[in-house]
Amino acid sequence: GTWGSWGPWSSCSSSCGDGVALRSRRCLRTSEEQPCTGDPRQYRLCQLQGCPSGSVPFRAMQCSLYDNRPVLGTSARYRWVPFHGAPNLCDLNCLAEGHNFYYSFGRVLDGTRCGPGSPDLCVGGRCLSVGCDGILGSGARPDACGHCGSGHGSCVLVHRLFQGTDPSSGYLGYVNVTKIPAGATHIKVTDKSRNYLALMASDGRYVLNGDWAIAWPGPYEAAGTLLTYSRAPDGTESLEAPGPTHEDLHVMALLQEPNPGIEYRFWLPRGHPQLGRGDTSPLRQPQPRGAGSPP
Repeated sequence: GTWGSWGPWSSCSSSCGDGVALRSRRCLRTSEEQPCTGDPRQYRLCQLQGCPSGSVPFRAMQCSLYDNRPVLGTSARYRWVPFHGAPNLCDLNCLAEGHNFYYSFGRVLDGTRCGPGSPDLCVGGRCLSVGCDGILGSGARPDACGHCGSGHGSCVLVHRLFQGTDPSSGYLGYVNVTKIPAGATHIKVTDKSRNYLALMASDGRYVLNGDWAIAWPGPYEAAGTLLTYSRAPDGTESLEAPGPTHEDLHVMALLQEPNPGIEYRFWLPRGHPQLGRGDTSPLRQPQPRGAGSPP
């Protein structure tokens, strides 16, 4: 069979917080044809502002609708709160407050979170994850460059080992390692020695370990992304950032001993102008500031 086109999206199932919208399509077929394969309905996540502080959570509100109503065929009345230990996450399982039993009042409403802290939503009694396209249950995941639904061929991995030598002056100091171009994602640089990794922005400003000053491990803002700098007791260092970067970053090394090799890797979109070009940067050799010799 052949599907007709998708209809318009419905209004959101909620006015704040989590919510879903629905659209549907019809199968265009006659009685002699095979039925259409696929789903006649599709749901997507609504982008809503947060609910006001003090608002009752969605699942708790649904349980509270049964407060003081007769259930279980008795005249007893109970107050109900969500119960999260039942096997079906998308049933409205509610615990009788002050008692040791729960009751299932059927399915939760569409757009209810599957559990506390879960990013997945219940739709039609099923727990569905949200794809990167916003469609529930689509299974769409972003590629390494952060593009949704573009397949695995849209990204190129740059993975190399820098084995440069000591500075040409013959003294301990800085050497260029590589340039990480703007647009890079999933960046990781690793050094397993007593040397120090250094990082410079495209405007010549140091982000890490520049001008002979060693920074503390921790998070740093650089090129529009959050960089994590770590240093282990044995001297092993790493720089990691999810990207994408908004400008070039220049990786350097402050050498104190021969360089055993600095490994770096990042992803670039296929067709990026920097692919296939040299990745070293003509950076200046930093000079020590203040009196005395460099550490």
